Amino acid sequence: MTIKNVLICGGTGFIGHNLVLRFANQPNKYRVTATYFNSNVFEHENVTWVKADLREKNQVDALLCDADIVYQAAATTSGASDIVNSPEIHVTDNAIMNSQILRSVSHNKISNFFFFSCTTMYSTSSTPQAEHEFDANIEVFPSYFGVAWTKFYIEKMCEFYSKMCDTKFSVIRHSNIYGPWDKFDLKRSHVMGATITKVLDAKEEIEVWGKGIELRDLLYVDDLVDLVELVTDKQTTKFELFNAGLGKGISVKDLVGKVIEISGKNLRIVYNESKPNLPFSFVSNNTKVQGLFGWKASISLEEGIRRTIDWQKRNLSPLGRQENLEELQERK
Repeated sequence: MTIKNVLICGGTGFIGHNLVLRFANQPNKYRVTATYFNSNVFEHENVTWVKADLREKNQVDALLCDADIVYQAAATTSGASDIVNSPEIHVTDNAIMNSQILRSVSHNKISNFFFFSCTTMYSTSSTPQAEHEFDANIEVFPSYFGVAWTKFYIEKMCEFYSKMCDTKFSVIRHSNIYGPWDKFDLKRSHVMGATITKVLDAKEEIEVWGKGIELRDLLYVDDLVDLVELVTDKQTTKFELFNAGLGKGISVKDLVGKVIEISGKNLRIVYNESKPNLPFSFVSNNTKVQGLFGWKASISLEEGIRRTIDWQKRNLSPLGRQENLEELQERK
């Protein structure tokens, strides 16, 4: 079996970290190179780390010249507070780095390229939405305007380059991903990470931002990585774009209650409508990806929450998880 040279951009991020571990633990199939920028790396005998600014053309070209497969998991991301108050941080750097990477992909003999998009371009709805239901003529959710159109631009650039070179391009519009190595500080975390941190740190009550009525589709990260491996092996077409989610929605209010129940704690829920929140509902229709690759999420929400709580208890100090992020990064 020929060993593939895998490049994982953003290997110290949430999705990137899980991808690195999955591929690095298969040394008979993959030789892994992973990039980092500001974060500390973790040691693994089958990983070569390269510090790179992916906005710089020369650095990107040097990385891709020996790669067979590229997984683009590098991004500027954050939580609801920044999406509401500083939405511009999701636009410029992400557009530049992906443009540089895609141009380099087209100039090198890359067999597969993966881009991790998201579902922010869809309209708010409690009904599961399929890929074709995104209408570019309908205004996206206001707080997601910048990030949604940036993601859509990059999706279209993948389709554009798929017509110019022999690379197979895979675009995954994933729903809310959670699990090990996610962000758990309240400033940068998404709904699951923030909820688990609040519950584990709370003594009598937990504060929920907003009314808690919006729906979230929550997919455990191992299911996403399973899909990535499956697509790597099975995709035959030059370009595919597909949703990936649990396929079930849960309100933030019910999610908080479920996390409290699984944690074994007895907490009162308090709603704070003055805090930043995103009154946006989405549930993923996964019919296309099931038909193409036979994939379906295998880890239930309850089991995923249980695994994530167990991981967080083992890896983050209960004495204030926000302050212990640097300690965690050093251990990585």
